[in-house]
Amino acid sequence: MDKLKQLESFISVATRGSLTAAAVAEGVSPAIMGRRLDGLEERLGVKLLLRTTRRITLTHEGSAFLEDCQRLLADLANAEASVSAGGVKASGHLRITAPAGFGRRHVAPLVPKFRELHPEVTISLNLSDRVIDIAGEGFDCAVRVGDMPDSSLVSVRLADNRRLCVATPAYLARHGTPQTPSDLAKFHCLTLSSDASQTRGWAFNVGQDPASEVVHLKPAGPLDCSDGQVLHDWCLAGFGIAWRSTWEVEAEIAAGALVSVLDAYGAPPNGIHAVFPQRKHLPLRVRLWIDFLKLHYGTPGFWQAQ
Repeated sequence: MDKLKQLESFISVATRGSLTAAAVAEGVSPAIMGRRLDGLEERLGVKLLLRTTRRITLTHEGSAFLEDCQRLLADLANAEASVSAGGVKASGHLRITAPAGFGRRHVAPLVPKFRELHPEVTISLNLSDRVIDIAGEGFDCAVRVGDMPDSSLVSVRLADNRRLCVATPAYLARHGTPQTPSDLAKFHCLTLSSDASQTRGWAFNVGQDPASEVVHLKPAGPLDCSDGQVLHDWCLAGFGIAWRSTWEVEAEIAAGALVSVLDAYGAPPNGIHAVFPQRKHLPLRVRLWIDFLKLHYGTPGFWQAQ
C-alpha cells in the first residue's frame, strides 16, 4: 500500500473526525479508508486513532503524528511547486492575519520587506486577538502563538516561544529575587485581568526534568490589566514581576532592561506557527511568505533585535 496515500488518508480522517466524511472527500468507500488506517498503524506499531461507532478521536501519539504529517505533506507540496513553477514569479493578493501585539512587532515590519522581494504581490495584513476563521473569512495564512488545537488547518512551526518571569534590575534590587514559584506570593505580580484569555495562570515545571508535570499558579498583585502590552510597559517601569513571552521581552533582556527569574522552573515552550487551509496546491505567494517567516524567525539574534 502506498505510504503517502496512508498519510493523506490519516490526515483526512483525523481532521474531519469521521471515516465516512473522509471517504466521501476522497471518493472511496469507508472500508478502503479503514484498511489504509489499519495498514498505517500496523506498519508503525502504534495506535493513532480511537474509533467507535459514534466518533473518532486521536491518541496522544496520533496528535503528535498528525502535526508531523501535515508539515511533511506541506513541505512536499512546496518542493513540487518550486520545481513546477520554474521561473514563474509570485503574484496575486496575499491576505494574512496575526495576533495584535505579536503582529505589530514581528509581522508588520516584515511585510514591506517581503513585497520588495515580490513586487507583483499585494498584501492585506489583519491584526486581531480574535481567533480568525481563516478559511471562512478568506485568509491565506495566519501567524499564531501557542499550542495548536486540533483542526482542519495545516500548521508549520516557525519558532519556539517560551514564557518567562521578568522584572527590572531596580525592582529586584529593592524587593529581592524569588527562588521558587511559591515565592511569587511575596511580590507584586502584574497579571492579566480575569476577563482576558489567559485563564489558567502562569505555568511552571516544578519537577527535576523537562518531562515533569506543569503546574499553573495565579499570582496576585495590586495591578492587573486585560492588555498584555500594558503589563509589559508596567513591568519596564519597575512596578512588579510579569510573565511574558520571549518574543516580547528578549530584546529588553538582551539590553539589560529586564532580567528573567525562576528560569529553572520554566515550562516547556509552545510554538509560533504559520497556519493555512488545506489545499492541494498551495499558492506560490503563500509558500514564499511562510518560507520568508521561517528564514527571519530562525535567524540568530532576530528576537533580541526586535
